[in-house]
Formats: sequence, C-alpha cells, structure tokens
Amino acid sequence: MARRIDVTGADGVRLAAWEFADPPKGGADPAEAATRSGPGVLLLHGLMGRASHWASTARRLSARYHAVALDQRGHGRSDKPPRGSFTRDAYVDDAEAALDQLGLGPTVLIGHAMGALTAWQLAAKRPDLVRGLIICDMRASALGAASQREWAEWFKAWPLPFATLADVRKWFGEDDPWVERPNPARGEFYAEVMAESPDGWRPVFDPEQMLRSRETWVFDAHWEELAQVRCPALVVRGLDGELGRAEAQEMVRVLPHGQYAEVADAGHLVHYDQPETWLAAIEPFLDSVPVD
Repeated sequence: MARRIDVTGADGVRLAAWEFADPPKGGADPAEAATRSGPGVLLLHGLMGRASHWASTARRLSARYHAVALDQRGHGRSDKPPRGSFTRDAYVDDAEAALDQLGLGPTVLIGHAMGALTAWQLAAKRPDLVRGLIICDMRASALGAASQREWAEWFKAWPLPFATLADVRKWFGEDDPWVERPNPARGEFYAEVMAESPDGWRPVFDPEQMLRSRETWVFDAHWEELAQVRCPALVVRGLDGELGRAEAQEMVRVLPHGQYAEVADAGHLVHYDQPETWLAAIEPFLDSVPVD
C-alpha cells in the first residue's frame, strides 16, 4: 500500500512524498493505518531515482518509525519545472520544507547517492532537524569534468524509446556498456523510472535536468559539510559500489560521530541489490540513535 502526500518545496515546486506500508490486518481502516506514528525517517533517492525505490525499506521501517520517501524535484511524480533551479541549495531546501510540512523532525535522514549528499548537507545546515544520518554509497570527493562528460555521453547512448519494459530491463541489466556483468536488479531499478509514451517507454525525468543537477556537485569536494554533521552517522557502501573502502573509512573518520558498514554482493544500488542485507546493516544503527 502506498499513500501520496503532497508537499511544497523551495520556490513553490510541488513534491510528492510517499508512505509505504503493508496492507492493514484484521479489517483495519486503511486511512487510519496510513497515519503513522513513531520517530521520523525521511528517505532520499539518488539521481534518476524515485521514492518507490525505497518501498521495501520503508515498509520494513514503518512498523516502528514514521517513514516517508520523497520524490525529489525533477524525479518521480514531483514537478519538473523546465526553468526550475536544480542547485544543491534547492534540493536541500526541498528536504527541509518536506520535514517541516510532514512533521518528521527531528528525523533520521537516509540517503542514497545524490540523496545522501542532500541528507548530510541538510544535517550540517539544520542540526535541530536531524537526529541521525545514513549515507548510502556516496563519495565526498570531487568527481571532476571527465565524469560529467562520461554521463552526458552515457545518456546519449540510451536506445530511446524502448519498445517494452522487457527491453528496458535487458539493456540496463545486460547490454549497457557500463554493466560489467548481468545485473537483473539494475534492470528492475531502471524499469521503475520509465513511463509509457506514444512511441514507447521513456524516462520519467529529463536527462538534461539530471545533468544540471549533477553538475552542481561533481566539481567540488564535500568534506567540510561532513565535518559539520553533529548527529550519529552511518556510512554504508556496497562491496562493488562506487564508494571505495578507503574513502568510506575516511568519511567515517571525518564525521564527528561516524560509523561504517559494508554490504557484500552489492553494487552501487545497495538497498536495491541486497535489501535484506542492507536492512540488517542499518537497523542496529537506527535502534541506537537517541529519540529526542
């Protein structure tokens, strides 16, 4: 069961927030069951992602937490303003506004990739709103101009439109030159961000907006903001992810209250590749975070 909650982000952008929970048992009222209680958790997807990528995590956490996943601007069911701002400040301000309107603060922020950067920047900016932080496979070091060029070329290589969702799954799970070995979970991940159009299946996001979003962080390092995070923080990496072990451990050292976890047999999409192992890595941390 999924329940949408509309919130307003920075500069009036409409954002879709989502609660995911198992269907109510024993004939309980679904509307009543959708009204969650418990400590707040806000889940932030990565670039090109959407809130539904957190569905299994949110369902598991919903038994004990008020867990909400946010479609960030330009993603999922949220607004994609053609002339909108896709700066770091815009993403951080959106998350801050969502926390306020959803009544989740002080919250635990759980972010994957770009969403993790948004999470730790918000934690540094508003320590009063954030009581815990989970960073999933996001680097603090600068990636540079070459990385941005590679992404631009990668978007151009997509064989759009895809004729069927099966074609989406096959290309992103097997045929994409960025795939080192077949990865069905990756194919499913990208199938979730496609929508049917008159000529076939296309992404729900604008690739140019994704590049605009990305260029606001790839040229800079983000160690300073990490050092400003005062709450307990857990850095999680997939063994075959984009965040290397040495950098992850340095991030833990820089964080004033950092901890480290590693998920075997997982790539960059840690929570999607290995959902049970991911949950086993984060739940003890969540249990240890003080509730104000």
